[in-house]
Amino acid sequence: MSVGLKSKLARLRRSLSLGPTDLLRDRIYSRLWLSILISSFGGQITMLALPLTAAVLLNATPTQMGLLTAMELAPFVLFSLPSGVWLDRVRKLPVYIGGEVLVAVIVASVPLAWALDGLNMNYLYAVAFGIGCINVTAGTAAQIVLTQIVPRARLVEAYAKNALASSGAEVAGPGVAGLLIKLVGAPLTLLADALLLMISVTILRGIRVVEVRVPHPQPRFWRDLREGLSFVVTHRLFLSLALVVGLWQMCHHAAMVVQILFATRTLGLNEHQVGMCYIGLGLGTITASTVGHRISRRLGPGPCLVLGFAVCGVGWLQLAFAPVGAWGVASFVLMLLCFSAGAVLIFINFLALRQAVTPEPLLGRMTSTMRWLILIPAGPGALLGGYVGEHVGLRYALGMGGAGALLLATWAWRHPVIRNVRSLPTAGD
Repeated sequence: MSVGLKSKLARLRRSLSLGPTDLLRDRIYSRLWLSILISSFGGQITMLALPLTAAVLLNATPTQMGLLTAMELAPFVLFSLPSGVWLDRVRKLPVYIGGEVLVAVIVASVPLAWALDGLNMNYLYAVAFGIGCINVTAGTAAQIVLTQIVPRARLVEAYAKNALASSGAEVAGPGVAGLLIKLVGAPLTLLADALLLMISVTILRGIRVVEVRVPHPQPRFWRDLREGLSFVVTHRLFLSLALVVGLWQMCHHAAMVVQILFATRTLGLNEHQVGMCYIGLGLGTITASTVGHRISRRLGPGPCLVLGFAVCGVGWLQLAFAPVGAWGVASFVLMLLCFSAGAVLIFINFLALRQAVTPEPLLGRMTSTMRWLILIPAGPGALLGGYVGEHVGLRYALGMGGAGALLLATWAWRHPVIRNVRSLPTAGD
């Protein structure tokens, strides 16, 4: 072996090796990271198989696709605030694990209903609502568990690594899902997600978290709920973040509900081809996860958040003008890449900012309140996108989401509370 080749291999090994302070060297965090990787792989299967079941097998209209998304979002509006009060009184890790188990059961019920000839849109609405109900509490608990494992000063780094775990699933997951859908059909493919979720549960059960809770001597539901709301609404940073990310969620869901229909009905792609296109989602996440932490340090969390809005907007808007044919397929892949990269830039900063400044006794109520605020506009966005897609055209729904996100980025950049956040604040700040 030549000296030059040995030198190149040595540099490659050094680049791939973990640094002495890398979070993945922490045994507890590495187990959590592996669980996220496996459950994300299953989530990619469901993300593709469930809407394809509706769009291809059940011939859903754009309005029905919008309603399907809205049903998954409705529990966040209905139950987020009371779930936050409850979460601040219980241990978070068991809630997280129990949620994974329940989602596995609900997802596995879809192929059973299909085998019994009972699968229809109403059943899928119920499935979406059930998954949303679980994610209201289990999803919030998962975010808090990360705060209990990782020092708050390293939350942006941790969320970037979590996004990198998700990106690995996003690269391989859609292709595998598309192949499984082609072989056994979309409903049966969902069994793979149920199996992967149970593997994730096995890994999570091995995690030990030391949780510091300060119980109230006389807990009162409404007092505790008001305390959580007051903490968020009197904090300028929280209100600004809720406003801009909530408006982005509206644009996102307006475009998202029609993208599968655009791929299958406008571009003429089959289920396997759609799955292969979704690899672009993973490539965008890998790119943003790899450089997102550095971009955030260079620009600041606020400007990095705004950059994410703009990247997503460009992706949706260019697809609205894409031609039919090979260039249209390339445009669809580019849209998925832009969306995933932009979403990573948004959420690694959004999640880190809000959790860095929150005292531990308020984490459950703050997280649930923020999720409630940002997802209130998401349901109307999904319904509006479905209505525009059905009555005006799929391209118009995509263009509406893209133009809205670019306008939001312009406005958010002019918002001083967002633009001036150049470093991660602390609870004292």
